[in-house]
Amino acid sequence: MLKKLIYYILIFNFMVVSAQLNQEPKKITKKFFSEHNDIENITPALKKKKGFTNYQELLSYIDEKVQKYPELVSSNFIGESQKGKKIPIVFIKKNKNNFDKKLRVWMQGGLHGNEPASTESLLYLIHLILEDPNYNYLLDKIELAISPMANIDGSLKNDRYAANGLDLNRDHTKIMAPETKASIKAFNNFNPHVALDFHEYRPFRKDFAQLGSFGISNPYDVMFLYTGNLNVPENIRVIIDTLFVKNAKTPLNDLNLRHRHYMKSEKYKGEIHFSKGTNTARSSSNFYALNNTIATLFEIRGVGIAKTSFKRRIKSSLAVGFSYLKTAYENSNFIFEQIEIANNYSNDIVLDHKRTTSTETIKAIDIESNELIDFSTTMHSSKKSIATSLRDRPIAYIIKKNNQGFIEKLNDVGVNYVEFEKDTMIYSGAYKVVEFNNKFKVYEKMKMQKVVTSVEYNNNNFSKGDILISMNQKRSNLIAELLEPEAPNSYVSFGIIKTSLNNQLPIYRIKNFNN
Repeated sequence: MLKKLIYYILIFNFMVVSAQLNQEPKKITKKFFSEHNDIENITPALKKKKGFTNYQELLSYIDEKVQKYPELVSSNFIGESQKGKKIPIVFIKKNKNNFDKKLRVWMQGGLHGNEPASTESLLYLIHLILEDPNYNYLLDKIELAISPMANIDGSLKNDRYAANGLDLNRDHTKIMAPETKASIKAFNNFNPHVALDFHEYRPFRKDFAQLGSFGISNPYDVMFLYTGNLNVPENIRVIIDTLFVKNAKTPLNDLNLRHRHYMKSEKYKGEIHFSKGTNTARSSSNFYALNNTIATLFEIRGVGIAKTSFKRRIKSSLAVGFSYLKTAYENSNFIFEQIEIANNYSNDIVLDHKRTTSTETIKAIDIESNELIDFSTTMHSSKKSIATSLRDRPIAYIIKKNNQGFIEKLNDVGVNYVEFEKDTMIYSGAYKVVEFNNKFKVYEKMKMQKVVTSVEYNNNNFSKGDILISMNQKRSNLIAELLEPEAPNSYVSFGIIKTSLNNQLPIYRIKNFNN
């Protein structure tokens, strides 16, 4: 028995480490992941037996659509990758129709370079929405901005990370990669109402070898990852869950594609537990939602299985992508109204939270028996997190002008502010660090800090050139996540604003202009 256990663990771990060279066991593919051959060989990677879409094929495909449909399609470059590759974006818009006001939908793929079906799905979607009458009616009420290969350097190497080793889906608030800066600026310029980020996930995780008889595999074709961040207005969170995700389950069920809310394994006090949901502003689905955008990240089963079930993976992405577009089309007026409500959100700011914990039954493929099993596990949920620390919402923040490093980042994420035209005195709160800890491992090349602050209100002097950031703007909830020192993705937490015990921070808050 021991020899057999060791054998299975070694085989499984080898499969994980050499995922780019090995597909999943054929018996699993044959039984659970039959191909969807109605997907035609019309995009670059589908036209060849080996490999995925390369950079020249990507540009040629986009140019072909622009040339064929000049009245609908345009393209541009939003910036350059670290290796000097221009990052393309595709805009699709019907100018002549009966609807003056259109929903803007942002679609992104290839943020992780080893998730090729995300790019291919968007290329296929471009084809269908231009050429298939079952879909192109959507352009009557919707316009699209599509970034099909956001991490070009990583995609060309089939590597998750950008050239500088950063995970671009952990970079939305600290903005340390040029690709992130370019993408966020393009996102802000487009100013979408709905944002979709297509990814793939690894069905064979290393710690899965310790579960089931002799290891398990994740069987879900699609997992939905959307915001659990408590600073996102509740109506936005509810709409994503009970309207968009709910509707997307119908075509998945019709296609016999398995789906659930996103989950991943994690070590917890020495045991393997699972977690679901997300609330961290550094990743796309939360960052977009903090911009009061209806946002979802789709995780398609695909990392580490090469080109296995490639058409099935594309079919899965198209099913959820077009479902979201149809839901947006059918509820456009409602969405406009709800985003306006969110833009006037004025609740207290959540500084910290705790996840809820329960026992949950999930589906898994038992590798030894090749059967779909029910698997009971402890689940920690960010979807249903509870606020543990709050701070009142100010009407504005002030930042001293000698902090250009993070003022530039505020500009990058689309925050509006004005400069003081003369020296002035304003009754405002100053943050003093009363607890400080920076004994953490470097995270994404950042020296993290954890602080607790006290806020002392006085008449404080400000100089010409200092900046005033009103909270009466669309991105107020994102502003709070970036500037409140205790927030886990703030400029203080990421060490962009370096501090120490008893220091006063260069950020001030205003409760009331009448004081």
